[in-house]
Amino acid sequence: MSKVIVYSTTVCPYCVRAKQLLQRKGIEYKEINLSNEAPEVRTELIQRTNHRTVPQIFINDQFIGGFDQLYALDREGKLDELVA
Repeated sequence: MSKVIVYSTTVCPYCVRAKQLLQRKGIEYKEINLSNEAPEVRTELIQRTNHRTVPQIFINDQFIGGFDQLYALDREGKLDELVA
């Protein structure tokens, strides 16, 4: 079973779409809502990925990107391979 982590915020429409895509495909994920976390968590994430936007999605500790990258992986048939 793959480990999928979605870093999100409460008011992010792309976060909602990413989670809906994962749910529709039956992919379990852990959500870390940065709105509820200490500011240091976001700072560490920015340092790790060099991205400031959300969602930030990891599959098996590999940084995938945001919703657009997740959607592209699914459209290309590569998402199923990553989570298999």
